[in-house]
Amino acid sequence: MGFWQSLLIKKQILKNSAFIWNSENSILDTIIEINSIDLKLLVAIDKQKNTLFENTKNFAKGNFTNNALLWGSRGNGKSTLIKSIFNKLKNDFVKLRLIQINKNDIFDIEKIYKIISNFPEFRFILFIDDLSFEKIDSDYKIVKSTLDGSIQNQPKNIILYITSNRRHLMPRDMIDNERSSAIHTDESVEEKISLSDRFGLWIGFHNFSQNEYLNIIKTYCEFYKLNFNNEIRDNAVRWSLKRGNRNGRTAWQFIINLAAENDLKLNF
Repeated sequence: MGFWQSLLIKKQILKNSAFIWNSENSILDTIIEINSIDLKLLVAIDKQKNTLFENTKNFAKGNFTNNALLWGSRGNGKSTLIKSIFNKLKNDFVKLRLIQINKNDIFDIEKIYKIISNFPEFRFILFIDDLSFEKIDSDYKIVKSTLDGSIQNQPKNIILYITSNRRHLMPRDMIDNERSSAIHTDESVEEKISLSDRFGLWIGFHNFSQNEYLNIIKTYCEFYKLNFNNEIRDNAVRWSLKRGNRNGRTAWQFIINLAAENDLKLNF
């Protein structure tokens, strides 16, 4: 990395708190405003929220903490939770930083390690969203070695937060097929699940019941001063049935539609 690139990154880290890794130029692009919501609005995931919040708070304080894998049903707030917790804590912990890495740029992790090692007084959350693998390839193995077993240890001022729809970051049928067809079954299966084992925290997100889904709608209505009544309740149920799921994303999309129909402005 050149002198001017290093100087630019230093100025960014000193001045700003959130970034996206720019793989093409090997620099950090500053995020002016993080797309997140108030933590009070993330309901029906209280256990997940408390676990990740305490882990992140301890990390921000400088304590030893675990890398976290947030896995499970789509649209239930995995990536939103990471960003919202960071937004909540960044003002109390002014040395806390967030760097989002595109899943296609995971080969750059060790390069980012080298850059961040020059700023030991700061605490960096490396966030990779929607990560999964269709096979055990070079991408899979580099993440595995990065988490544990690499010659270069993970710096103490870095924590990895990764979201995925899959508990083991790969399709279940890959593991099941290995159990039924491999010559050395145990070794082959262990290879496939060993990556997720390297996260100290597994935080699962599961499908919401109708009551949980409606509680999310009600919470949004109270926050935005919308009158939650039987009509809204019934419309919210029909909305979820049309989309074939009940999750946080569906609930938020319903609220946006409700506000538009009533010519109301929401403060995001």
